[in-house]
Amino acid sequence: MSEISQRSARDLAASYRAKTLSPVEAVQDALSRIERFEPAVNAFTIVDAEGALAMAKASEARWAKGEPLGEADGIVTTIKSNVAARGWSARRGSAAISDAPAPEDAPVVANLRRAGCIFIGQTAMPEFGWIGVTHCRLTGITRNPWNTSRTPGGSSGGAAAAAALGIGSFHVGTDGAGSIRIPAAFSGLFGIMPSVGRVPAYPASPFGVLARLGPLTRKVDDGALMLKIMAGADARDIAHDGHSPPDYPAELTKGLRGLRLGWSATLGFVDKLHPDVLAATEKATRRLTEFGALVSDADPGFGWDAAFGPLGVLWEAGCAQVLRGIPADRHGEIDQGFLACARAGQKLSAADVLQAMSGRAALYETMRRYHERFDLLLTPQMPITALEAGIEAPRDGSFGDQWFNWSPYTWPFNVTGQPGASVPVGLASDGLPIGLQIIGPKGREDLVLRVAKGVEMLSDFPMLEGVRAG
Repeated sequence: MSEISQRSARDLAASYRAKTLSPVEAVQDALSRIERFEPAVNAFTIVDAEGALAMAKASEARWAKGEPLGEADGIVTTIKSNVAARGWSARRGSAAISDAPAPEDAPVVANLRRAGCIFIGQTAMPEFGWIGVTHCRLTGITRNPWNTSRTPGGSSGGAAAAAALGIGSFHVGTDGAGSIRIPAAFSGLFGIMPSVGRVPAYPASPFGVLARLGPLTRKVDDGALMLKIMAGADARDIAHDGHSPPDYPAELTKGLRGLRLGWSATLGFVDKLHPDVLAATEKATRRLTEFGALVSDADPGFGWDAAFGPLGVLWEAGCAQVLRGIPADRHGEIDQGFLACARAGQKLSAADVLQAMSGRAALYETMRRYHERFDLLLTPQMPITALEAGIEAPRDGSFGDQWFNWSPYTWPFNVTGQPGASVPVGLASDGLPIGLQIIGPKGREDLVLRVAKGVEMLSDFPMLEGVRAG
C-alpha cells in the first residue's frame, strides 16, 4: 500500500468512490509510515490509531452507501498542537500548559471533521510557536526527513515532517511570522498562509492580527481543496469575513495569461541570500512567462524597519499575553528565550501597540499601491536551506542569534495581512529543498494558488519516499 502516500486527496477519493481503495487502508498505510519513520523525525505528539480507524470505518460505510460527506471524506489529516481537537490536549509545545483534553473543536477542525476527514494525530511545534524551528523541552527535537541533521522549520515543523513523508494528505498549520511558509520551504512542500479573516480561528490567537491558519500539503491541488474546507464560516470568530470560501480547486484551472508578476530577489533590503536559492527561485519565476504571465523586476519599496518595527512590538505583546495566562510558579518550565521575549512585551505600553498598528497600516498601504502595478509579488521564500536541528540560528553567526534575521521574507506579510504561499522549486547543492514565495493582494488566495500551480507544473519537484539520514 506504499503508493497510497504518493496520491492526491482527489485521487484517493475517486478510488474510495470506485471501491478500489478504502479509507481504512489509507489509515493503515499512514500508521505503518508513522511506525517506520517517526523514531527518526519526531513529528507527532499524539498518534490516535484507535480513533483514526474508527473514523475510517465510518467513512468507509458512507462511501459504500454512496453518501460521502464531501470530496475529502476519508482523507487522512494531522492537527498542529496549538489547534484544539475535541478529546486531545493542546499543550502548544509547553510543559507549563495543562494536558486536559479540549472540550470542543477549533473552527478549522470542526470544518474538517464535517467534511469527513480522518484525524490520525497531533503534530509537534516549538513552545507557543515562538521560533521558526521545531524543538522544545516538552517533546524534544523534530527533524527534517530530507536530512535528519536539519530542522524541518517551524513552528509547524511536525506538520511539515509528516507531510513530507506522506503520512496523510492534509496537515493543519499556523503562521504568525512564517510558521507555515518556513517549514514548507525547508521541507519541500506547498504551504499557504491565507489573508487575515479568511480562515476562522477560535480561541483568538494571542498574536492577534499576525496569526493565520492554513494548509501544508505535498501538492498545490491538495492545498487548494484543504483551504476550501478550512475556510468555512464559523460564528465564533469575530474577525472572520463571514463569506463562503471560493472554489479554490476550480481556480487552479484558470491559467496565468496576462498576470503581472513582480519579482524581487531581496525585497530591497535582504543582504544575505544563498546563490542556489537565488538561481532556483529566479529561474522558476521567469519560466512563468511560458504560461503567458508578465514578469518584471520590482522591489515593493519598504525597508526592514518599516516591517520589523510593527512585527517586533506585536510579537512581544503576544508573548506577554501568553505568559499572563501561566501561573508564576510554572515559569521555570518555560523556554528562557520565550520568557525573555514575553518580559520585553510586558514593558510595552498601549501607545507602543497603537503605534505598531499604525505602522502596520502604513506597510499595508505600501503593498496596496504595489498591487496596483502588479497582481502578485514573487520572492525567494528563505535565504538559506534548512539549518541544523536543535538550534535557533546558524552557528556561524551570519544572521546573529535571532531567528527573525534568517527569515526576512516571511513576517512582513504577516504584518500586512496578505496571503502568501511557498512552493518548492528545486534542490540546492546540499540536497535540501528551495521554496519560492508568492504574495497576493488581501483576499486573493485564488491568484496565489493559480501561480503556485503554474510553478509546480514547471518545476516538477520530486516527492520524498523516506527518511534521509544526515
